[in-house]
Amino acid sequence: MKKTMIFGGILIAILIGFVVFIQNVNINRLGTDSYYVQIQDGTRVEDKADNGEKYIYYEYNLEGFDKDGSAKTLTFRANKELRKQAYLRLYVKEKGVSSYQEVQATEIPEKAKMKLETLGK
Repeated sequence: MKKTMIFGGILIAILIGFVVFIQNVNINRLGTDSYYVQIQDGTRVEDKADNGEKYIYYEYNLEGFDKDGSAKTLTFRANKELRKQAYLRLYVKEKGVSSYQEVQATEIPEKAKMKLETLGK
């Protein structure tokens, strides 16, 4: 009886830990490379879903830099127009950008920041 209660307590603790992990981790960011970009003009695209409903998204095609300053041209979509001149950290997998988040200039690695500054001139 005592062993069953201990096992049940451990199982509940593991399940709670798993739920907390899933709620606090963006799975799209696991196993990705980080690239930094500065937002320029995006292209507004109107499209139709399979059910005929219209929707709008913005497509961005930007030069991004990793922490070592290596460049890569990246294309991604956003469901709203992003703030011009904002810095983003893009999470990139083999198939392309899986997620992004806005960052401050102070959060960008020095080599990437230098490349972004020369690109903007």
